[in-house]
Parts: sequence; structure tokens; C-alpha cells
Amino acid sequence: MNDEVTGGCLCGDFEYRFNRKSVISAHHCHCTDCQKSTGCGKATIVIVPTAALETKGALKFYKVKGTAGSHISRGFCDECGSPVLSRIEENPAVQIIKAGSMTDSSWLEISSSIWSDSAQPWSPVDDRYPASSGNLQRS
Repeated sequence: MNDEVTGGCLCGDFEYRFNRKSVISAHHCHCTDCQKSTGCGKATIVIVPTAALETKGALKFYKVKGTAGSHISRGFCDECGSPVLSRIEENPAVQIIKAGSMTDSSWLEISSSIWSDSAQPWSPVDDRYPASSGNLQRS
């Protein structure tokens, strides 16, 4: 199987690639900020090192103070509006990719659900994965 992961926005103006072996972890995030930014009950996110991510094109960024108080820049395509990735100002070494923006995400293995206390009744926490009531712990 090819280890190259590709993805981008819906219209193709922004594209990215990374090696799937570089993935740090993947999670279902139920925080209220992810709910608002995706229009869904959760965001499935993939954390990759910034150094491993190659991009082509530009995104527009919207800065917010996230649920945990971190300063988050949410990147979306200025043309089609697709949410693609996020950056945490306090941790520039990683990028947070929206799993749905990948060309093929069938290989993805979820590590956990985070901010599970914020899950909506119509989008419950998946009990196949460990769940935490807050954010990921940095090592």
C-alpha cells in the first residue's frame, strides 16, 4: 500500500500531502468549537507534524480561542469554503487535518474521542474508542 496521503478542499484550489507513517494520532473531537466550525456533531481530526505536511495553494484562516483556551487558526478554502486544517498557536510543531478532506481516509485508525462531555445526543460518542472529557494531553 502506498503511504502517501493526499487531500485538499472541494474545488481543488488547495491540496496537501503527507506520509501516513508520520501521523501522530487521530481523534473524534466533540468540542463545541469543532461542532460550530464543521456544522456537525464532531470533527474527525488527524494530527501530523508540520514538517511532514506539503501544501499547494492557499487557505484563508479564521482565528478563534478554542474550548481549552488555545488560540486556533482554522484554515478553509476561500473559494469553496471547505474546512481543511487547523493550527494551534501554542503548538506550531503540528497541524490538525480534517479527516474528511483526505482523498482516501479508509486506512485511518481513531485513537480516542476527546471533549466527549460536549457530545450532542444526536451525535453520540463512539464507544469503540477511549473517551476523555477534555483535550489531548501533551507529552
